[in-house]
Amino acid sequence: MENTPVFRRFFVCVLAALLLAGTPAASTAAQKDARKKDEQKKEKAEQSKKETPPPAKFDKNNLSAEQIAELVVLFYGTREGLKQIRRTGIERGKIFRTNGEGKLEEISYERAFKRGETFDKDKVRIDQRLPSLEYSLILSDGRVTGIFRGTPFTPKQQDVANVLLERAHGLDALLGYKENGATIKYAGKDTQKGLDLHILDLTDKQNKTTRYFISAKTWRVLWLEYEERAEGESAPVKYKRSFHDYRAVQGTLVPYRSVLFAGDRQVEESQLMTVTYGVKMEDSVFQSTESASQP
Repeated sequence: MENTPVFRRFFVCVLAALLLAGTPAASTAAQKDARKKDEQKKEKAEQSKKETPPPAKFDKNNLSAEQIAELVVLFYGTREGLKQIRRTGIERGKIFRTNGEGKLEEISYERAFKRGETFDKDKVRIDQRLPSLEYSLILSDGRVTGIFRGTPFTPKQQDVANVLLERAHGLDALLGYKENGATIKYAGKDTQKGLDLHILDLTDKQNKTTRYFISAKTWRVLWLEYEERAEGESAPVKYKRSFHDYRAVQGTLVPYRSVLFAGDRQVEESQLMTVTYGVKMEDSVFQSTESASQP
């Protein structure tokens, strides 16, 4: 019993010596592991630099077509904002249009829309009320159908053309150019009536081209131009649509007035009264009992 404390002290000393003897080896192994991990991180970082192209330099005096288009999207509400906020919506307003007889028609309209996964999957319904007639035009599955008093009918070719041309040659075509698979090309700078402009040409997957004139100060589209062959015309007609009275709506930018010219002649003016985005929209709004028109 008297030797027990001595034995314990001896045991503790031996154990401590063993631990101290093992520490350098353990420490060296840990250091090697740490160095190896650091080297692996450096290698990954170097590889990432090689695989990731350097960001395009932003030179306001020498902008690329994509940089200009992205600035437009940014100032209209950002890509993510436009995608979320304008997923659905209802617009109400008036259209003043010159008919085939040269008379001015006033049309009250309500336009409902629901974005699809792609541009060609969008659904649009336009309810139009003329002094002597009310009918609806529905764009769904790439086809335009007319509905009169609940019965589908084949709309006039001009009505079909108006619906399709407004989409092909409109603001949304530029704001969604990347998602829609369109190509853009920088067409140069210009100054008109004291306004500095950037000019972009957009060509969609159907090979329709629209030229956009964009303010270098506000990044708003001031007007656009395109050519289409009108019904009964042998040569293409040059159209111009100008945009006015821009207002902020739910964090996005919306023109409340637009004017359409065919050549030098004004053929249409649209006035937006109210617009609401993010409205709950059922697919049944865009359905008819049968297909009526294939554009």
